[in-house]
Amino acid sequence: QRMSCGYILCTVLLSVAVLLAVTVTGAILFMNHYHTPVTESPPVISTNPEEANALVTIEKADSSRINIFIDPNCPSAAGTLGRMEGLQTSLLRAVTDHDAEAKATKSQQKALLVTMADEVAKLLTHAVQLRADCDSLKKGHSAMGQELSALQGEQGRLIQLLSESQTNMARLVSSVSDVLDTLQKERGGARPRLKADLQRAPARGARPRGCSNGSRPRDCFDIYASGQQEDGIYSIFPTHYPDGFQVYCDMTTDGGGWTV
Repeated sequence: QRMSCGYILCTVLLSVAVLLAVTVTGAILFMNHYHTPVTESPPVISTNPEEANALVTIEKADSSRINIFIDPNCPSAAGTLGRMEGLQTSLLRAVTDHDAEAKATKSQQKALLVTMADEVAKLLTHAVQLRADCDSLKKGHSAMGQELSALQGEQGRLIQLLSESQTNMARLVSSVSDVLDTLQKERGGARPRLKADLQRAPARGARPRGCSNGSRPRDCFDIYASGQQEDGIYSIFPTHYPDGFQVYCDMTTDGGGWTV
């Protein structure tokens, strides 16, 4: 209950303070914006000037004065005519300058029009030339299309000839293979004993034949070059197989030295 009473009291005091502040603010704003009407006395216009050569004197309520003076010198005819002649001369000079500028501008415009006409004529000539070039390019494109069609036709014929030549080459290879098979069969029938000797394991203690100079031949051609020119079984030692193995060497066909 004590807390509730204190809370209510604080709320009331705060509300009173806010209301007081709002009231004071409103009063200050009202006093700033409110102006009491001030009636000013009208100015006094006097025709009896205290200043020399003053036609009218106007005195305001704040004691400030405005004096209107007149020129005591009367205009003379000579001065007026001189001023008129000066004005006429200046006017004539201005008109003359304007005419000269207009003529210069017209001449510049005429020269510009002539230049533009020349440029337009050149542009028209260039456009005609470009159109002629475009027509020639179109003709060249058409000719290139015809040439390309002809080249494609030639390419087709070449492909056909290559296909036919491949077919003929395949037939030739087949016939050569048949001939080689026939020759191999004839040679196989003539030398069955050598083939059997090659397939049979070598006897123990038998020293395989190699080069006559005692070197390790890589193939039958090395054996043939060393002087061994008889057909038979020899031992070769290729680079990828250093232990060596036996092969049959043909030393008579086409100069000899063939590894079978």
